Amino acid sequence: MSVYRAISAVAKDMAEKGISKDGENKHQRFKFRGIDQVYNALAPSLVKHGLLILPRIIDRTVTERASNSGGVLFYVVIKAEFDFVGVEDGSIHTVTTYGEAMDSGDKATNKAMSIAYKYAAFQAFCIPTEETAVDADSETHHPSPLTSDQILSEFTAQATECADLECLKKLYKPAWNSLANSLEHQKKCEEVFRVRGKELNKAA
Repeated sequence: MSVYRAISAVAKDMAEKGISKDGENKHQRFKFRGIDQVYNALAPSLVKHGLLILPRIIDRTVTERASNSGGVLFYVVIKAEFDFVGVEDGSIHTVTTYGEAMDSGDKATNKAMSIAYKYAAFQAFCIPTEETAVDADSETHHPSPLTSDQILSEFTAQATECADLECLKKLYKPAWNSLANSLEHQKKCEEVFRVRGKELNKAA
């Protein structure tokens, strides 16, 4: 299939040059590879070997968190699929990755998408890197720990969006454990789980 030949050819090109960490976060003092560096390194090789990378976002969650300075941070997690398509015969191989990012404005989703793309490329093409380090698109944030009220509120909101019991169970245990310091909040968490569970059982 042409898609695998194309992926192999692009990987060969990347093995010869890699992508160095030329960006630098001066505040936290770490280097990173920006999405532009990845695009610039990959684009010529993708065109040369007839390979397309087509993104598709299949899931996205947003959570608001307080920063140490008292501001608001938007924490976004996306699940993305990337179709690697060989233009020679239309053969496809799909790569799935996650992207996580925080931002105090409207860039959290963009950052999460960039990170998902970068790691899909790094892993699919085995791109050599100079070192392993936190990659946060040039900046990191330090949110304050969530309060018991916030944990309960977040669990309640996510439980409402669950379409089945399996989803609810996956959310419940971590939330309940996080409320270990507050028996009152654990009981409220249990009540939300019980009520929402009954609703889902009736709908099944």
